[in-house]
Order: sequence, then structure tokens, then C-alpha cells
Amino acid sequence: MGTSIIQIDVIIPTQTKYLNLIGSIGESLGKDLDDFCGDHEALAYQLNLVLTEAATNAIRHGCYNNPEDTVRISIHIQEHELNIKVYDHGQGFDLEMVSLPDLDHPQEGGLGIFFIRTLMDSVTYTHEGESNVLEIVKYLDMRPVIENHSNHQ
Repeated sequence: MGTSIIQIDVIIPTQTKYLNLIGSIGESLGKDLDDFCGDHEALAYQLNLVLTEAATNAIRHGCYNNPEDTVRISIHIQEHELNIKVYDHGQGFDLEMVSLPDLDHPQEGGLGIFFIRTLMDSVTYTHEGESNVLEIVKYLDMRPVIENHSNHQ
């Protein structure tokens, strides 16, 4: 693994009014990722959706009744990998028990994880110390790093 290119850590209260902020961070990242060779608009849309859904889950499964509680979102972009970790302090849930949604008869819940799994390359949910951690990985098609930056602006 190469050196870290971007690291963003956001801590928000467990309140849904901050979801737009989280989504817009993902969107900006997707649009502005310099060395990304793929479709920036598609990546921006995906990151907005995935971060919003992941944060929604953390707020919903976290201590929703505790206004002091927080959700931490860590976004780490390395050479060819985007890694998102969402930490919550709730009782957690079993990722393997989240069934595929019936898209003809959508139920409340379950769709977020389905979207995240569909758009990203790997999704895990583990317990680390005091927190539950939803870890999401997307492999990125990046331009090769050229050692000589003499013509760089």
C-alpha cells in the first residue's frame, strides 16, 4: 500500500440533519479526486449515496435517544483504494442477517446496505472496543504516480 493521499475524519451528533453534510463531503471528494481515471460524476453520486446511507444506519443503530452521542466517519484514500469507516456506539447489527431487499415491495431499512454493497467492493461490520465499525472499500482506477513533478502546476 502506498502513502495516504487523503484522510478526512468527521464527527457528527447522532442527528439526521447532518446527513446532507456527510453526503456533500462524499460528493465533493468524488468530483475533485485529482488522479482518478474513472467517471467523476458517477463516483461523486456513489460516495454521496453510500456515505449518507452509512451515516443513516449509524444514527439509526446508534444511541438515537442520546443527544450527546456521536457518529465518527473516517475517509481514507490511498493509491488505489478508498476506505470509509463509520463508527457508532449502538447495539450494532449482524451484517450477514441483512437480507436482500424485495424491490417490488420495499420495506423500511435494508436498502441502504444493499446499495452500499452494490456500489462498493467490500463491506464489513465489526466491533472494535467501544464502537461498531462499518468498513466500506472501493477500489479506484488511479493514474500512475510519476516521480518527477517538474511540470506540475
